Amino acid sequence: MKFEQLLHIVHTLPYFDLATVVQMSGERRESVVQQLYRFSRAGKIITLRRGMYALSEQYRSTPLQPAQLANDLYRPSYISELWALSYHGMIPEGVKVFTSVTTRRPRTFRNALGEFRYRNVKRTMFFAYMPLQIMEHEVLLATPEKALVDLWYLSKGQWTLERMREMRFSAEAALDVKRLEALVKKVDRPRLYRALTVWRQVMSEQDPGEAIQ
Repeated sequence: MKFEQLLHIVHTLPYFDLATVVQMSGERRESVVQQLYRFSRAGKIITLRRGMYALSEQYRSTPLQPAQLANDLYRPSYISELWALSYHGMIPEGVKVFTSVTTRRPRTFRNALGEFRYRNVKRTMFFAYMPLQIMEHEVLLATPEKALVDLWYLSKGQWTLERMREMRFSAEAALDVKRLEALVKKVDRPRLYRALTVWRQVMSEQDPGEAIQ
């Protein structure tokens, strides 16, 4: 398979996998694997993870959105925790690592587009995410409330006053407190109830004259 043939097959895709190229090219899997390896060594494609690739920027006609890639790199998954909290304006810092939740075993992928971390939760915890448009790409993202619950649930240790204050959570972010309380009740873990109590105290400190309802 020549590179021009690969371009014809995948030029409209932001990224592609080995199975797609094998099916569309009609060539043997072993031959396609060897060709993709050569194209990668030549800098014509980039490897996102084993069996998944994207055209290098100079050959790409379709924009590649790393947040969308985070969903597709390891399925099923949705972006949550720190990246989602930053996107929703709940913490002041930008987050470079794409943090996601999955029902599969934990994984971390590093490639030319960034670092992608996946944390495991039980199927009963895999909910409260929604499709959002990010740079014209549909991305599955935790709601603000679920991103916070996922962070509390998946992070080790207790959420003390000092730890909660260090996060600098914004009381002005678009977060529904009743929805947050409902999620904590649904997960029903003593550690989350304690974290919610501490979070409410920290939020009330931002405006002493108005307690979080």
